[in-house]
Amino acid sequence: MLALQPVDTEVPAFRPDPITQDEGAAMFRAAVNLFGKWEVTDEQAATLLDMPVRSYRRWKAEGPGRISRDGRARLSNLMGIHKALRIIFSQSARGYAWIRAANEAFAGASALDVMLGGELTDIMRVRRYLDATRGGW
Repeated sequence: MLALQPVDTEVPAFRPDPITQDEGAAMFRAAVNLFGKWEVTDEQAATLLDMPVRSYRRWKAEGPGRISRDGRARLSNLMGIHKALRIIFSQSARGYAWIRAANEAFAGASALDVMLGGELTDIMRVRRYLDATRGGW
């Protein structure tokens, strides 16, 4: 007979967000620059960040307001994608172009097409693919 191990069911104490607002703001500024390199429209950027385009344009011009936990996760994954592409491609222009190129791993769609599905998991799918390709896991 198998002996069951006790399971800890205690609710953990409050855990602060893993990414601070200041870090989120820095990632937002970096993402705006990255979107320019990727030739992403404001509408597409707003979809990637899951926000109304008018809010994205205001933040782009004036600086971000309070960034939600989901927004910071999106920004973190976008930065991870950028980092992976910089590792994979020695020429940065090739990495920027890769985002829009058709890719067999995504059934012929581009990474941007996948990410424009609008869900955090769509962005994470591209990041996981790149991390696996570069040997990050």
